[in-house]
Amino acid sequence: MKRFAIIYNFILIKEIAGAILIMFEKRKECRILKKILSYSFKRSQPVMYGYLFLGITFGIMLRETGNGVFWAFISSLFIYAGSGQFLMCEFIADNAPLITCGVMTILLNSRHIFYGLSFLTRFNVLGKKKWISILELTDETYSVLCFTEKDNAHPLTMLFISLFDHSYWIIGSVIGNLIGSIPFDFTGVDFSMTALFVVLFVEQWKSSGYKLPAITGFVSSVVFLLLLGPDNFIFPSLVLSSVVLIFTRSLYEKNEAKKKEVHRA
Repeated sequence: MKRFAIIYNFILIKEIAGAILIMFEKRKECRILKKILSYSFKRSQPVMYGYLFLGITFGIMLRETGNGVFWAFISSLFIYAGSGQFLMCEFIADNAPLITCGVMTILLNSRHIFYGLSFLTRFNVLGKKKWISILELTDETYSVLCFTEKDNAHPLTMLFISLFDHSYWIIGSVIGNLIGSIPFDFTGVDFSMTALFVVLFVEQWKSSGYKLPAITGFVSSVVFLLLLGPDNFIFPSLVLSSVVLIFTRSLYEKNEAKKKEVHRA
């Protein structure tokens, strides 16, 4: 009996120790998750101010086409295309054919192809969650995510930043649709997104030692803006920038190698 009691107590102590260890591990995981969420929220705040007001504008426009809060929520949840949704309001008002809606939406959002290509490797670390991040990728989210690599942030920050940004757009759309009958002048609100991109560009310029991507993007954008106008310059400028960066990749690799040598020294 004494031998049995000793064995029983040993097993009991082992189980208790295991439970305590699991508890500490879970607490550690909770602390890490809290830090990830806090960092993600702080990084997504610049997008929040723009998305809430632009989402409200979209909600009001959608209400004017005769669609209520349910469709504002559903469209922002599943379409989540920003300018594409504003275009959708015009299509609804004009009773545009589905083929027109499809072709115009693809052309308008074709730039997202380049965003996705540049994040293929980074999203792979998320496993199955990468599909969510891919679907959540927008102009503003892409710009913010570029900083997470420089900050050596946890990979999950890419997912949470994307989800935070999406939630701001949904909330804004729903609020706008609900208050659609209240007169309010939103003229100039869309400039908040322009201001966001200017700030992000300046921050990236300061933090990055390799300036060629920024210079290439700026020059190609200005050239095609002058040649094609504000409605058609984005896609060709992205194509040209991508081609230039592909052919100058060796310069980037040399720059990264020099950085590593400096850090080792």
